[in-house]
Amino acid sequence: MNKIFSIGLLSVLLYLTSCQNLGANAQTGSIINATIPVDSFEKILSTIVQVQLIDVRTPEEYAQGHLKNAVNVDINSDDFESRIQKLDKTKPVLVYCLSGGRSGRAASKMEDMGFSTVYNMQGGIMQWRSAGKATESGVGAPAKTSMSMDAFGKLTSANKYVLVDFNATWCEPCKKMMPVLESLADKKKDKLSFVKIDADDNKELLIQKGIESIPYLELYKDGTLVWKHNGYIDEDALLKETNL
Repeated sequence: MNKIFSIGLLSVLLYLTSCQNLGANAQTGSIINATIPVDSFEKILSTIVQVQLIDVRTPEEYAQGHLKNAVNVDINSDDFESRIQKLDKTKPVLVYCLSGGRSGRAASKMEDMGFSTVYNMQGGIMQWRSAGKATESGVGAPAKTSMSMDAFGKLTSANKYVLVDFNATWCEPCKKMMPVLESLADKKKDKLSFVKIDADDNKELLIQKGIESIPYLELYKDGTLVWKHNGYIDEDALLKETNL
């Protein structure tokens, strides 16, 4: 009986700790800057009163789809800090971007600015959509038509190798890696085709392929996927892993 009671008590304590991490701490201010999964992000969004939801992507990205009631404050805009300063620093802030990089920087900035509680959504809106959660469109630039899976299949069905780079203009690792990939493609042009796919312009394709973060690379041979890699990689490592 004592053993059963102990197990039951432990379960209750674990449950209470979990709930506290998702909500209570946000109200007491004991958490300053935390990156959390989309389910936890959604739970806080739906349960905490007066939470402030901030989308730090570009206005164009925001217009093509964002979380309901999110306020758009582009982290790369000149007035980012002045607009963020107008928020209530004593109340929780939920922040997100496309894949979590920019919102992570924004959360750190807000921590430095004195905000009591900031939650960054892990994996960003890409992971939110992959989990089947809803977004809504706003006023702004019309969404571009995403490449279809059929078109992607035709693109990667060449007789030689096809290296596909899923990237975005705002993604620092993507920009760092681009010259490496372009140089490699030039050196191996007799056997390799290089394809760049903008993640912002092809959201539906990324969802269908289950891509949740960028940079993301895929290598095809005769239409068959033979290698993939998530994140930055240098030329030596890429050549070693792919045997190109």
